Amino acid sequence: MTQLLYIADPMCSWCYGFGPELDALLAQMPDAKMDIIVGGLRAYNTEVMDEEKKATILGHWQHVAEASGLPFSDTGMSQDGFIYDTEPACRAVVATRILADELAPRARLAVFRAIQHAFYAEGRDVTRAEVLSEVCVSALNQASGGYDVESFQETLTAYPTAAETREDFEQTQRWGIRGFPALLLVHEGALHMIASGYTKTADLVESLRQVQQS
Repeated sequence: MTQLLYIADPMCSWCYGFGPELDALLAQMPDAKMDIIVGGLRAYNTEVMDEEKKATILGHWQHVAEASGLPFSDTGMSQDGFIYDTEPACRAVVATRILADELAPRARLAVFRAIQHAFYAEGRDVTRAEVLSEVCVSALNQASGGYDVESFQETLTAYPTAAETREDFEQTQRWGIRGFPALLLVHEGALHMIASGYTKTADLVESLRQVQQS
């Protein structure tokens, strides 16, 4: 079985743009297993975003939109006092892992995607626990019913979830990964970088082939 590790952040625009390329790859590998490790792009940031920083980030988003064709809304950043802290969104991914460990990894990927869509396409503030809980539970219940917002928010805000999220960040740093998205292949007991940054599906397929045939 092919085993992949996807290192990403739900509030990383290039991770959002990479989604269709990753989907196309996984469609060719129905038996592959892929686990998500959250990277913490702007984790624990406390600075209110000023207009200059907003303009810079919106410029990046424009590049991603042109490369991927995905929709973007600037509403999520436009509210007064917005702090671009990606830790809560990353923590929601970890909370999903804790609560829904019985689900297939691709079902958990759907929750990751739901957070991305809420922020980038719908302009929702996914730094807020109540927004994250609603978004994640909605996505979870599409895959497997029985989840509720209150229970999810309890897990989201619990100390062990925050600690496990930090462990993901630290593991990412130990691997020497500084940019996202990154896609790693676990092959013969070693990690191999398949993608570092936005990468087209054809290049992903070729990188996988080279490693697996080496």
